[in-house]
Amino acid sequence: MGGDFHIDVLASKIMNSPKAGPRRLVALAGPPASGKSTLAKALCENLNASDHRTQVVSMDGFHLDNSVLERHGLLPRKGAPETFDLDWFTELVSGLAAGKTLYYPMFDRDRDISIASAGLIDERTETILIEGNYLAYDVAGWRDLLPHWDLSMFLDVPEPQLRNRLLARWKSYGLDDAEAEARAEMSDFPNAARVRKHRLPTTMMI
Repeated sequence: MGGDFHIDVLASKIMNSPKAGPRRLVALAGPPASGKSTLAKALCENLNASDHRTQVVSMDGFHLDNSVLERHGLLPRKGAPETFDLDWFTELVSGLAAGKTLYYPMFDRDRDISIASAGLIDERTETILIEGNYLAYDVAGWRDLLPHWDLSMFLDVPEPQLRNRLLARWKSYGLDDAEAEARAEMSDFPNAARVRKHRLPTTMMI
């Protein structure tokens, strides 16, 4: 996925896609480091430039707190499906679909924490781009999100490229090669495999 042309095509498809309720919900799913956040930002800028009110919500804001994960022995697997507050996320998605004005949490990657009520969805917003690893995940609870999506995309990145991106991400935080490999092997690589293995059909594959 690359180039302004592709962004224009995707943005046009989003604007012209039907919506089931007062807002259009678009899911951008895919493994970690597949480019979901980058694509969501580019699409949001493109759509807003066309006077189509759009906002982005990231599933990362719904990470359980590190203290909770530590108590349950889940901190080393942070990023796995069970390390998110799925109930709260599902409740927010339902509210967004209903057209409500809602606050939502945002993830501060530098501090590795979620900040409650850091974002606000305005009632005038027409389209919401929701990005996250498990938005097309064929496992109990997660698959119940599927009916909320008016349009869904899965970012399919070749595994070698994905591994390089994940390792580069950890190195950007000051880890050496061995440390980056260990962190990615502990969580990111297994999570990427789970996302691919249990993928639900989506409107588009990118």
